[in-house]
Amino acid sequence: MLKNSKTLVSHLALAGLLASGFTAAATPAAVVPTLRYTLAMPAPQTHYFEVKMELGGFPADYTDIKIPVWAPGSYLVREFAKNVEGFQARTTGGQALAVEKLNKNTWRVRHPKQANFQVNYKVYAYELTVRTSFIDADHGYLNGTSVFMYPADNKSLSSTVVVEPAAGWNQVSTALKPSTGKFTYKAASYDELADSPFEIGTHKVLEFTANGTPHKVAMYGTYTVDEAKLMADMKKVCEEAHRVVGQNPLDRYLFIVHNLERGGGGLEHLNSTTLEVSRVAYSTEAGYKSFLDLAAHEYFHLWNVKRIRPVALGPFNYDQENYTNMLWVSEGMTSYYAKLINKRAGVISQEEYLGKLGNTITQVENTPGNKVQSAAESSFDAWIRAYRPNENTNNTEISYYSKGDLIGTILDLNIAEATKGEKHLDDVFRLLYDTYYKKANRGFTDKEFQDAVATVAGRRYDDFFRTSVYGTKTLDYAAALGYAGLALNVAPLNPNGTLGASFSNRNGRFLVTGVERDGAAWNGGLNVNDEVLLINGAAPNEESAKQLLGSPVGTELKLQVRRDGLTRDLALKALADADRKYTVQPVPSPTAAQQRVLARWLGPTK
Repeated sequence: MLKNSKTLVSHLALAGLLASGFTAAATPAAVVPTLRYTLAMPAPQTHYFEVKMELGGFPADYTDIKIPVWAPGSYLVREFAKNVEGFQARTTGGQALAVEKLNKNTWRVRHPKQANFQVNYKVYAYELTVRTSFIDADHGYLNGTSVFMYPADNKSLSSTVVVEPAAGWNQVSTALKPSTGKFTYKAASYDELADSPFEIGTHKVLEFTANGTPHKVAMYGTYTVDEAKLMADMKKVCEEAHRVVGQNPLDRYLFIVHNLERGGGGLEHLNSTTLEVSRVAYSTEAGYKSFLDLAAHEYFHLWNVKRIRPVALGPFNYDQENYTNMLWVSEGMTSYYAKLINKRAGVISQEEYLGKLGNTITQVENTPGNKVQSAAESSFDAWIRAYRPNENTNNTEISYYSKGDLIGTILDLNIAEATKGEKHLDDVFRLLYDTYYKKANRGFTDKEFQDAVATVAGRRYDDFFRTSVYGTKTLDYAAALGYAGLALNVAPLNPNGTLGASFSNRNGRFLVTGVERDGAAWNGGLNVNDEVLLINGAAPNEESAKQLLGSPVGTELKLQVRRDGLTRDLALKALADADRKYTVQPVPSPTAAQQRVLARWLGPTK
């Protein structure tokens, strides 16, 4: 069949033309655009990556080149364009092209009659977090959104990436598939490139296989750990994570681990993750298990958010916020599953799991913001609140991580109870994976998530979602835990009275660092940043300052504070502390039904 981009000539019409003596002109093949990146770092100690983009087959008079403003998985506009320097464009022959900056993250390159051209720029990278980029004399690390630009109208274009490591560096670790040539890789689209971080340097690479899939662990920095045990435990965690959804979307996976003086946190990617950990964390049992919890969290994101995702989270708009009410599912339920996966893998015991659950309930229920902000609101407002805490955050916000963790617990137990132990939350994620990722190739809406829960449970939970997910009604922990033969115990966290304020001794200056909503300090006019000069007429010391943190109910404290260079006197009376400690324990004689729910929920006792 002969095709032309503007007309389609039928076989009969073509035959007529040939019969009348016309000769058909050959139709030129459509030009397929090409894109090649070269990433160089000739002077790593100056903290610059140098990027060259070679663009071919762009016949328009101009092409707009963009850099994202945020990194998927980290819901904050970070303005990556602020680190870009020396943006230039040239023809393949070296002639300078006109460049106009249209807005904060878009450059227009004018290249009339030049379908092939080149863009060069530098990126200052000196922020070592899991969501940004960094390079120094020791190593380079980058997230694609903060370094690689893309042609605005060709985000789906595949590309080749050539890495030129700094002198003496011999390792490049990325989840991108290798291409022809040393340190050369292929990205199917900008979305894949943006979602495939690089670790470059002399780091050590460990390996294990889980569910037939090769996994690599790029370990940057110094650390002391039994590597064989670590790989064996990570293998168990990964295999247990696979069992949740029961389908393997992988042909390779990469953990990038930064072992630092102080570290904590991770960021998920399509086929990889970056983890930050204290280099001494592995030396204690608690630190080692905390690392495995972090690894389980980011690894489970392979399914929950990277493939099973709210409809707003992909394809991404890299120019602005991508709002969703569902981060309590994407992040909160991932936190829930991280602990569950480690329990099922035998990394933590049932007792440890229940202890962590009690601690999460304690944290959430003692946060005043839990009565102010719903889990859905916390998710939607992540862009303006979650990464910008202030002195009043505790009073007005609740974390979609911890609240979503508990919502996952409640839903899981309710589903198990409704199905007599036959189904649980795993089945919801399996349904979402099949329905929306595999068949519809899209994310799910808020309603579709609720529908999936109802389908698995055989009943609807609309009132629960309305009041406790989109509202601030307290979760019914006792009822849900009772389905599994567990009891919720509640006790005062602090038997003394409290002013409802926190303080810090900074070089002998006692400063107010927090004031709790509706407490004595809140109602009595004590402010954050006030400096306490006198307590009952005497200068504060370590002993007298204890009165600020806990005194018998009814104790009157007269404070003199300095605020804005002026002194003022305040009289406060200690109130009963409303905070409670929550613990979860098995009931003495669980029924057979409760034992079935518990087994379905936590798996066998290990």
